[in-house]
Amino acid sequence: MLNKNTISKQVPGLFMAVFFCVLSGCLSNLKAQPVPSSEENIPFLVTFGKDADPSWGDDDFSQTFFFVIPPDQKKPVFIRVYDPDTGGSYDEVKGVADTKTKFSIYGGKGCITDPAATSVDPEGKNKSGILIASKTFGNQSMYDKNWYSFGPFNPVEGEYVKEYGGYVFKVIAEGISGDDGNLYKYFLSSSPVENIPIEGANSFTFEYTFRLPDKAGSVSHIYPFVSKDVVAVKIHTFDFDYDGRIRIVSVAKKHEDVQISGDNDWVTSTHKISDQEKNTSLDIQIIKTEDFNNNNVVFYITNQYGKALPFYTSPIGGTPKFKYEIGVKPFNSNK
Repeated sequence: MLNKNTISKQVPGLFMAVFFCVLSGCLSNLKAQPVPSSEENIPFLVTFGKDADPSWGDDDFSQTFFFVIPPDQKKPVFIRVYDPDTGGSYDEVKGVADTKTKFSIYGGKGCITDPAATSVDPEGKNKSGILIASKTFGNQSMYDKNWYSFGPFNPVEGEYVKEYGGYVFKVIAEGISGDDGNLYKYFLSSSPVENIPIEGANSFTFEYTFRLPDKAGSVSHIYPFVSKDVVAVKIHTFDFDYDGRIRIVSVAKKHEDVQISGDNDWVTSTHKISDQEKNTSLDIQIIKTEDFNNNNVVFYITNQYGKALPFYTSPIGGTPKFKYEIGVKPFNSNK
């Protein structure tokens, strides 16, 4: 098994690939969706307290998301968190709800361009950039099933990265104490009191920790972007508990099975990337085959150099569809 601590923390070729998408217009119709987005069919993000057992489905008790604000957005933005407390209606409580989760928002130089910012591990300089807001939530009923808004933020407080198509903000959720699971969502909004999407915005992460649906037959989706230099990807899954099937769908793959992991276990699965799949998103589909409650999983994907790839909540270029083509030879009546 490849230890994720050995994964390199940079993504060569990604910046130019995303910039190409911006120029070609594939980002122009995007709106910031809830994180997770409706297309993903993922109920919640999950972060456990630092004293939790990783077998509950969180390997490092920290999760980082990035939000991209288009350069033509002049009005303030807000990063909203749904149900940020631990101990209420949705959370996974182990005995007494004693977990505290710290949400921190970073902008400024190095927010994402520092190589450590895109690491799949919460170590080193992953908290790069300028800390512009932070709040810790415990077992506080006032936040149960409610939204908390960070902001307002001037878009220029983010780090401007031309190749990403705008100003980038980083949000780190950390389980700083306790052993419970905090289930929550984000929304990038132009309002502090309601969820109003921002044209052209998007969000992404390099390591995704989330709750799966409970019901058999449910299909969740995550969308890694494959830049032009990628010839193979390695899909890393943690603590899937053999909860169904995982497959890849793309412009060139109708479906390709992915190796699945058991309890408290990392498993990797390597898949070749065709020329047609470069500069496109993959659709990693997680298919539930039985009713199974409260299953939390971790995913990250690396290329042939061990570089982590981003998962976009609104897939770059749209949801990938398999392009089925039949080669037909002309009929020769002289035979």
